[in-house]
Amino acid sequence: MIFTDGRKLSAKVLGRDPKVDVAVLKVEPAQPLKAVKFGDSETMRVGDWVMAVGNPFGLGGTVTAGIVSARHRNIDSGPYDNYIQTDAAINKGNSGGPLFNMAGEVIGINTAILSPSGGSIGIGFATPAATVEPVIAQLRQFGETRRGWLGVRIQSVDDTVAASLDLGPTRGALVSGTDPKGPASAAGIQTEDVIVKFDGQDVRSSRDLPKIVAQEPVGKDVPVVLMRHGKELTKRVTLGRLEDGEQHAALAPRAEDRPATAPPPSAIKALGMTFAGLSGEARRKFSINESINSGVVIADVDPASAAADKRLQPGEVVVEIDQEPVKEPAEALDRLQALRSAGKKSALLLVANNRGEVRFVAVPVE
Repeated sequence: MIFTDGRKLSAKVLGRDPKVDVAVLKVEPAQPLKAVKFGDSETMRVGDWVMAVGNPFGLGGTVTAGIVSARHRNIDSGPYDNYIQTDAAINKGNSGGPLFNMAGEVIGINTAILSPSGGSIGIGFATPAATVEPVIAQLRQFGETRRGWLGVRIQSVDDTVAASLDLGPTRGALVSGTDPKGPASAAGIQTEDVIVKFDGQDVRSSRDLPKIVAQEPVGKDVPVVLMRHGKELTKRVTLGRLEDGEQHAALAPRAEDRPATAPPPSAIKALGMTFAGLSGEARRKFSINESINSGVVIADVDPASAAADKRLQPGEVVVEIDQEPVKEPAEALDRLQALRSAGKKSALLLVANNRGEVRFVAVPVE
């Protein structure tokens, strides 16, 4: 390491977390170094004054001032996005510098900017101290991060899905699948459950759950509050460990684009889609994975329909309608007609793409 005044300092990397982009270094200074303290980033309010320190464009130590523009910002850089947004000028070279409150405490680490030109336009982002401190503690102790793991695939809940599940207010994370060897499955959490609270913390949207779970220690026994068929249940889950190489399923996986083709003779049309049986011919035609052993194939989608607006595509398989399994096109049609007769405004479909990844889609039946 070389300081801006020319001093050299030897350092050893104790650990690094690429998901939060934080590293812990062990240094051996010739002279004692002064350390700054972390502050409470969770108490920062929009409008509070902050200062950013960095080395923009290699000019040397530079301080810029601004305010907290927003909190809990998601910029789609990863599953744990929870940034402090600030209008303090942050330019190339500021990344990794501290963001101070007016008490001289570090409440964030400058991480990114949003700019069409590459220079500051007053939209910068800092990783909060509340996110960084637990990571630093684990890197110092273990040389790596050890995040909690629940073992679920989740997707967001919109108004139509909430209404179909009798959820009440739109909230929570909808479970679209569970790892059969994961903690959630062992605790009895099922597909179609909506997780609304985790270890006492409200889950307002699907984005909240990965961040909350990751902050919990491995092996901790936590209560999980969920909604199932309109009723609130509580499950106890002993968290596992999230492995670095684990691949997270997309919240709304999409099937491969395929051209529309003429439907088979046994096909039935409903909701702007053409349903066909899950035959060997359909499997070959749409390359449907053998893990999908039941359901009706979407053979065609009317591009002007609500189904197309929901991104349903030929080759996907409707496994359930309104939480009831369907095996034949006629059965799917009967189920949809029953929902319409009962005055339901939408049908909740459990849909699998040709690889077997599932998601829930609410389609209007009116």
